[in-house]
Amino acid sequence: MGDIDYQSLRLPYRPAAPDAPSHYPIIVVGAGPVGMSMALDMSRHGHPVLLLDDDDKLSVGSRAICFAKRTLDVWDRMGVGDRMVRKGISWNVGRLYFRNEEVWNFNLLPEPGHRRPAFINLQQYYCEGYLYEQCEADPNIELRWKNKVVGVQQDGHTAVLTVETPDGHHTLTTDWLIACDGARSPIRKMLGQEAHGQVFRDRFLIADVKLQADFPTERWFWFDPPFHPNQSVLLHSQPDGVWRIDFQLGWDADPAEEVKPEKVLPRIRALLGKDVDVQLEWVSVYTFACERMDSFRHQRVLFAGDAAHRVSPFGARGANSGVQDVDNLAWKLSLVMQGLAPESLLDTYCEEREAAADENIRNSTRSTDFITPKSETSLMFRNAVLRLAKHHDFARRLVNSGRLSVATFYTNSSLNTPDVDDFAPALPLGAVAPDAPVSQDGHTIWWLSKVGDQFLLAFFCKNALPDAALMEQVVNPGFHSLPLRCILVIPPELEGDIKPGIEYVVDHDGILASRYDTRDGACYLFRPDQHIAARWRHPDAGSIARALDRATSTQQEVSPCHT
Repeated sequence: MGDIDYQSLRLPYRPAAPDAPSHYPIIVVGAGPVGMSMALDMSRHGHPVLLLDDDDKLSVGSRAICFAKRTLDVWDRMGVGDRMVRKGISWNVGRLYFRNEEVWNFNLLPEPGHRRPAFINLQQYYCEGYLYEQCEADPNIELRWKNKVVGVQQDGHTAVLTVETPDGHHTLTTDWLIACDGARSPIRKMLGQEAHGQVFRDRFLIADVKLQADFPTERWFWFDPPFHPNQSVLLHSQPDGVWRIDFQLGWDADPAEEVKPEKVLPRIRALLGKDVDVQLEWVSVYTFACERMDSFRHQRVLFAGDAAHRVSPFGARGANSGVQDVDNLAWKLSLVMQGLAPESLLDTYCEEREAAADENIRNSTRSTDFITPKSETSLMFRNAVLRLAKHHDFARRLVNSGRLSVATFYTNSSLNTPDVDDFAPALPLGAVAPDAPVSQDGHTIWWLSKVGDQFLLAFFCKNALPDAALMEQVVNPGFHSLPLRCILVIPPELEGDIKPGIEYVVDHDGILASRYDTRDGACYLFRPDQHIAARWRHPDAGSIARALDRATSTQQEVSPCHT
């Protein structure tokens, strides 16, 4: 499929059919990257979704452009990862400058044996376009554009929505309302809720420019450069020859003036050279904030993405953390809706993702404070760090031009079963499953393609296959009320010992054995979102069953997060 001009695309308003139901099990509000990802994820779990948006177009301007490996892994499970990576620009090298000289550079190239790069740069309108087309092709998803939610009420069992359309108002009810309606979240206001945090007294000019220049696809960050003194500048590339440039302006800058071409172009030419051919694609001025709601759940309404939390863009933590919200929430909501887990499982969405939001806010705030010091002392410290970074490794660890987004590990989650055996601390409980190449049926595949969507019990075999009686017990459909897949991870020499009907993959290079610390064998229980819930050196059926109960809140108390 060729590229579409997603910025000018007008999406069809379709009146609800006369016989359309007035009640839906799930309604998602907000068709941005987070809302569409939520709809796709719930559909993959077998649930029909109504997706409402008050607009009839996708995002204008690149907006979020930096998508992390974890987000790409999640989108792979939704069927859109390949398109994102094919169109996006993978980048690894970042360079940091202080005034007129480079003081440090870094390489984000991950260790070998991962399917996806550390990051891609891709304009948000492409991201939304690909997600939209995937939603349109999904028979479980109904999209309604120009449907504005103007009222929300709850009766304890359902949420009641008043929806405004070009044809008038109507009422819908839903068992579960997922609010993905952005940083200003009208639904949050309708429920009388607020987001609390810090608004930074600074402004940044963000410009997309098309260049006729042969620059490397790297991330360049300047502190106090001669072409923009006492401020900071960021430059990195996007597809189609478009480059993102961020100029720190200061709190006193006039946003209406700063977006005018006669103000923007001289700044760009001061950076790139007066002879560079520049075409402005999109310009905006932003004030950044780090804040979140006190609770992400309010009875039958759950909040995700910017509606629940937002951060300054340094580190690419906004859209990436929103997709991780979806990854955490969808499987839990699905089990609750199927009656396979108690409603208290949804409270662990709050437990885990509120902690993740705090982590992102903490890192984003530190980045913003380093980039825009608010006192003479802070400025002196930052500049001293930058001078030392050119020659000293300890100082490089203090440089902070945006700690880039990585997956949150749920190491303190109440859903984890504590280790009873010794495992290497580099891969803690609650971590995201590391990827690696393996083979199955003679074909090379990626390990993460086998992990996710339901609970998975993986036996990592070192010198022998696991106990046959235990295997027979756990693969029996009557072992537990939860669907449970089992798979063996074996070295090549054990392949001839596998009985027919047993699923297995071959770890030819021993990469999985190394990453999962299987020095004398191991068994791992993975959650449907690919996080590690439990592990053992010598598992038994009772321990596995109890871990499944714990991972679904069936046998423990979780502090309620709803009001």
